[in-house]
Amino acid sequence: MDDLSRKGVQKNLAWLKRQGPIDFAKLDVRDPGAVRRWAEKRADARLAFHFAAQVAVTTSVTDPRTDFEVNAYGALNVLEALRRLTNKPLTLFSSTNKVYGGMEHVKTILRKGRYAYAGLPQGVGELEPLDFHSPYGCSKGAADQYFHDYTRIYGLPTVVLRQSCIYGQHQQGNEDQGWLAHFMKAAQAGRGITVYGDGKQIRDALHIDDLIDLYEAAYRRRALCAGRVYNIGGGPKNTLSLLELIQWIEQRQGRKLPVRWSGWRPGDQRVYVSDIRRARRELGWAPRIGVPEGLEKLWAWLEKNP
Repeated sequence: MDDLSRKGVQKNLAWLKRQGPIDFAKLDVRDPGAVRRWAEKRADARLAFHFAAQVAVTTSVTDPRTDFEVNAYGALNVLEALRRLTNKPLTLFSSTNKVYGGMEHVKTILRKGRYAYAGLPQGVGELEPLDFHSPYGCSKGAADQYFHDYTRIYGLPTVVLRQSCIYGQHQQGNEDQGWLAHFMKAAQAGRGITVYGDGKQIRDALHIDDLIDLYEAAYRRRALCAGRVYNIGGGPKNTLSLLELIQWIEQRQGRKLPVRWSGWRPGDQRVYVSDIRRARRELGWAPRIGVPEGLEKLWAWLEKNP
């Protein structure tokens, strides 16, 4: 179920249809009746994923009402539809690291030309206090807590996955979300990019193939992970700064990438790295694709699919 509002997703839908039979419904999660009827027709499902979202912090600042309606109200509509089914499916929710806010209470330092936590060598764990920052952080954070609570209150088995920087093939990246794909697309098209801040901010990057492995691991161990929260990303071994990605692109193309500089955007963390040890311990999962290999995979796919 999707409303196809994001530019480029029609291409992904067409690709999915070529893989085999797919039951697709063009619906909006803000319509509770439509969501309920959709769920009732698929009452034998064993697994549900909730990815639908307004995904950009910048858009949430400009239009917080729509951001809330899609991310918080839409999530509630999905939960209400699923929890009324007789056979409640395991439901995985794609949450975000933004629920932890700017992490201002954690000291940040410059190390080898990139930001880093002075402490937290393993990254941010699930016990870090929540601190929703920006309307996007608030709306996704509200949905995050609703999903977590519906296991306790209604017995709907949910797993909350607070995802960091996800990238890979089929990503329709733009300036507001999906920055790795956006930078590469701009470079391949001969366009420049805008860097907000100083480019030294870092994220832990996780390739989509590894994320799919995680979803499958959660389903295999559903009796253990139902009602749990996991921080999911590349972890400390798979971090990347904006400047480092620019350097990688320039080396890959053999020419400079035109860069415009602008001020920091609201809610932009200087550092975010996921502590993924809980997922490793409880789900037997760890990333297999390192950043150099993953970047090459994405670059090659974008070249074939301009």
